[in-house]
Amino acid sequence: MTPRLSYFKRYRMELDLGGPLPDAALPDGFRWAAWEHDLVWVHADVKFASFRDEVDSQVFPSFQTLAGCQGLMRAIRDKPGFCPPATWLVTTPDGPVGTVQGIRDAQGFGAIQNIGVVPHCRGLGLGFSLLVRSLIGFRHVGAKRVYLEVTAQNAAAIRLYRSVGFRCTKTIYKAVELPEPAPVGMGI
Repeated sequence: MTPRLSYFKRYRMELDLGGPLPDAALPDGFRWAAWEHDLVWVHADVKFASFRDEVDSQVFPSFQTLAGCQGLMRAIRDKPGFCPPATWLVTTPDGPVGTVQGIRDAQGFGAIQNIGVVPHCRGLGLGFSLLVRSLIGFRHVGAKRVYLEVTAQNAAAIRLYRSVGFRCTKTIYKAVELPEPAPVGMGI
């Protein structure tokens, strides 16, 4: 199959951390797990379960496989500016169900990476809590502003980010090579 070039519209959204933040409470039965180096593979597992069937797996092919998510988590963990106070898991007695990672850039701004909630736990407010907990972590290390990028097709994520006060500051088009669809066979 010959790849074809496709463009995905993405928004850079930003938030000034000077204002008040909402509570990052979790529903009953869920708990926080702070960053520990031993949890890098757990973050990768949750990231894979959260993104593998979503549009972002087309935009970022590393989300399509567990190995790709493991490589991505290693890259985030090893990046200068990795921010453990902005990196969290949400867990249940049955295992982890949500993840977020944070990085501080060269200007000291926070950059939220990959908020993911496994499909069977969506709609419970976990994404909101992960977002706020990450923002609190960035504030704790002195970041004054936080940004993230989101695929324009992800309306639920955009609503979430706006609900906390994020505003779109830039539109980006990400070029991605997608495989050509297989030709449809002719039946007799």
